[in-house]
Amino acid sequence: MVLHISTPSCRLFQKSLAVRPVQKLWNLNLHLKTPGLCVLSGPGSLCKPEDLDCVSTEKPPHVPVMLKEVLQYLDIHPGQMVLDMTFGGGGHTKAILKAVSDATVVALDRDPTAISLAQELAKENPGRVKPLLGLFSELEALLSSINVKAGSIDAVLLDAGCSSMQMDHAERGFSLSKDGPLDMRMDGERLSDMPCAADAVNTLDQLALASILREYGEERHARKIASAIVEARRVNPITRTQQLASVVAGSFPAAAIYARKDRLHRPAHVATKTFQALRIFVNDELNELHAGLRAARTALKSGGRLCIITFHSLEDRLVKRFLQDGDLSNLEQYYFGLGRQAGKKEKSVDPKKDATSIYWHHLQKKVITPEKVDIKENPRARSAKLRVALRC
Repeated sequence: MVLHISTPSCRLFQKSLAVRPVQKLWNLNLHLKTPGLCVLSGPGSLCKPEDLDCVSTEKPPHVPVMLKEVLQYLDIHPGQMVLDMTFGGGGHTKAILKAVSDATVVALDRDPTAISLAQELAKENPGRVKPLLGLFSELEALLSSINVKAGSIDAVLLDAGCSSMQMDHAERGFSLSKDGPLDMRMDGERLSDMPCAADAVNTLDQLALASILREYGEERHARKIASAIVEARRVNPITRTQQLASVVAGSFPAAAIYARKDRLHRPAHVATKTFQALRIFVNDELNELHAGLRAARTALKSGGRLCIITFHSLEDRLVKRFLQDGDLSNLEQYYFGLGRQAGKKEKSVDPKKDATSIYWHHLQKKVITPEKVDIKENPRARSAKLRVALRC
């Protein structure tokens, strides 16, 4: 189901969602292109441009995830061309340049801040780094613009999700532990008609909010949290990260706020899944991931290698199906949502295709996870999963 919202009022926008309940949000694309819908660039925007620092060149500490495994499975040779589809802080690209002489890296990112770092790296390594600013869904056109033909890339790395650089800057609005404008746009201000998280939180009706939290955040208390958000915004618009975190926390007993545990068994705030869900929704991450996987398949030459790092179950299940040649054009046929990964039989692709893909040879049958020493050095890697395949 693809839902395009371009109506002239919030009321019509909410009505359209109410008429068509969002049970699957994989293809729910939010197009708010009129001033009446609280887009960032229009009158009444809830995220102010002056609050953002989308072009900061400050270089925060960056620890690339599963670096040893990535270099091992990419198996890059001198003179080869590598596509780093999520440049971020540049950790993987820098390691590739250092490890392999004469290798060229095409560095893609949707974040202007990341691309500014890639441009600096390109100056330090003349002719070896080619920065590209854009979305996964724009990749084929971007490669064509620098005369890189389909089927000419030797290796592709796709490190999905939010970068540490984005999480560490409070003004980007990704972190619930640091107060900042409720933004969450990976593109910064590059796409002027793209709504921010505050637009979604203050515009969407309760049903739509609950659907987003349930499907993108796998949040079991989605209805309760959505109700709390709607009640709170009637008093004051929710425009700050810690303001939203407080609203979510207020819908739970005090003892439950840090009762959840992360994968290191550390206390996790009850709003963590809410923030994840809004981030995925605002950035259309799952549709973009699907587009990126298809673009990587087109770009790779026969025998080229693909390494994909994911950080939550929704991403990993999509990648797994893609590498099995699953037809993801109709995502309704798959059980990706809350409670469907355990205890219920998945509607899978053809069993023969599960074993043999016409596009991919699996270099590792099972998913690869970080070693304990890596998690200790970089706790954010605790949920990382690496899948690797060879292009047939």
